[in-house]
Amino acid sequence: MSNIMQAAVYHGPNDIRVESVPIPSIKKDELLIKVLSANICGTDLRIYHGGHRMYPEGTIRIPGHEVVGEITQVGEDLTNYQVGDRVFVAPNIGEENSPETLSGNNNLDPNFTAFGINLDGAFAEYMRIPSGAIRQGNVMSVKPDQDPAVAALIEPLACVLRGQNAVNVKNGDIVVVMGAGPIGILHMMLAKVRGAALVIVSEPIENRRDQALRLGANRVVNPINEYLDKIVSQVSDGRGADVIIVAAPSKPAQESALKIAAVGGRINLFGGLPKDDPIIRFDSNVVHYKELIVTGTTACSTSDCLQAAELVNSGTLDLTPLITSRFPLSEAEQAFTAAGDGTNLRVSLIP
Repeated sequence: MSNIMQAAVYHGPNDIRVESVPIPSIKKDELLIKVLSANICGTDLRIYHGGHRMYPEGTIRIPGHEVVGEITQVGEDLTNYQVGDRVFVAPNIGEENSPETLSGNNNLDPNFTAFGINLDGAFAEYMRIPSGAIRQGNVMSVKPDQDPAVAALIEPLACVLRGQNAVNVKNGDIVVVMGAGPIGILHMMLAKVRGAALVIVSEPIENRRDQALRLGANRVVNPINEYLDKIVSQVSDGRGADVIIVAAPSKPAQESALKIAAVGGRINLFGGLPKDDPIIRFDSNVVHYKELIVTGTTACSTSDCLQAAELVNSGTLDLTPLITSRFPLSEAEQAFTAAGDGTNLRVSLIP
């Protein structure tokens, strides 16, 4: 095997270059995987446009953290892994003795490391898996016949699962999902699997509303020219929604969530707001008198990824429709353009 590989390397805002770099060398307690598929998500787009805090000016790094690969090298100290095993790799690695990692929330460790964020990631032919990730259980088996691009969706599904666990989506719930991008679609699909009686998707962009309907939404709403609160009231006999998931970085969406919640409703602020404009008007009396639960979730823990991997490996949730475009690694720049054009759900890079 040559010691040179191709990788899509970030050099600055809107400057990603496919170039030859050394294949990572591994230590005796590490793994090397051959990347089979690496998907481009919203975080990768933020990185690409220069808007991620872990990519300050002057950073040169390989992004990519939604990844499935095949083990090609096993460190001599490792006994539980075989060359040829197909694996998903959870992205976040906490400090081993931090309170967050010990409580199963390694994604909340302020000193976390993560593939494609502050470690070289998956937009390359090969990726090194350091010992901390192996010890923390980040490397998970994937069925050999599973489409690797679909299996790589375990990571965003884990984020979505974390959000829905926080608001306990359950049988019979009326669920409103605000936003029908790939994350909103995942929320809609998971809510249906969890037994929601009705899933309403609010989305201003027509083709995204159409996608949501095709993939299982019971009702779609255009919040620009329809009154979401009136529609929710109609379908709930005036009660409101049991669960509202704000899966878009939208201040009006977050503010309107309180208005449409039923008594005892649960709200998840899933989509973060721009850091330079994060303040919303929040009627705390509505929370008080309706006894609402308002929560936020961010990223995913390795535990969340384990649960999501079970859903995908078991076939309980078929995420195949979310992979809408595939590009060879050599066309990384075109892939990023496609990922950000608003028509694709998930774009996958195939090294």
